[in-house]
Amino acid sequence: MMQRPTSLLAALLTALAGCQSSDQLGPTKGTPAGERAGFAIAPPPGVVFASFALTPAQFTTVHTGAVRGMSPSSLLSYLGSVKTKNGRALLNLAGEARNPDGTFSLTTWKTLIDRYKGLNFTSYVTDGTLIGHFLIDEPHFQSRWGGKIVPQATVEAMAQYSKQIWPNLITVVNAPPSWLAAATIPYTYLDAGWAMYMSNMGSNTALWASNQVAAAKRKGLGVFAGLNVLDGGNGSSGFHGNYPSRWAMSAAEVRTYGNAILGQTYVCGFAMWKYTSAYYDRADIKSAMADLSTKARNHTKTSCRQ
Repeated sequence: MMQRPTSLLAALLTALAGCQSSDQLGPTKGTPAGERAGFAIAPPPGVVFASFALTPAQFTTVHTGAVRGMSPSSLLSYLGSVKTKNGRALLNLAGEARNPDGTFSLTTWKTLIDRYKGLNFTSYVTDGTLIGHFLIDEPHFQSRWGGKIVPQATVEAMAQYSKQIWPNLITVVNAPPSWLAAATIPYTYLDAGWAMYMSNMGSNTALWASNQVAAAKRKGLGVFAGLNVLDGGNGSSGFHGNYPSRWAMSAAEVRTYGNAILGQTYVCGFAMWKYTSAYYDRADIKSAMADLSTKARNHTKTSCRQ
């Protein structure tokens, strides 16, 4: 396994982690709400079972975490709300940092990250409420970034900048480990890739998942995983997702694909794209997600930092 800087070996989370800077270890602007109330958190078993766009008020024994964007003004209150529900959050702190032509701007991204330097949320990293810094979404899709992919070396530079500010914060990118592993660069600061499955990625989900894990292991990366439940179905559900040409997954698909992915003990977290009441409130989908959540709860507690 690749050697990483010793300063990064301190207090890492077993799920995914949050953020803080060496120049923010003094007095905070305010005591986080969760600490004022004296909430004690018992680490939940297994791995997080999360969704994009889920609110803390919607956390249950089934849905235990959320993935979302964030702003500095909302961060502490949001994390306090997550903590009171014994939930977990994976946060995109910068959003989409672009040049005028739509391509990715590392300079702009760093400026957006710098807005958090005055906030002290170390306790949320330490107790596992903030389980990771979601650096960027789908850098491997050039159509998303002005016709140019965001290179793997740039993703590693983002992770390095994050670690300089928050050494104990796990860094995650929504890009498949196979794409990350295709680069010759080593990953010293990036902790985990993201294996987000859609039905068009192949009929053998277990094989796909094992290939993603193998790719991650070759590069010393962890694997966060999940399903694109709204737009990754094969059409058997008869239920459209975000786009007229895409299908949401059926309950059978959710169970089949999710069980195959969570069958990988190396997986360190599980999240789905994304919450909508029209889909999540269906009785068959509720049942399928409850089954998957049980599997996540019984999963080996695995760190996203390998």
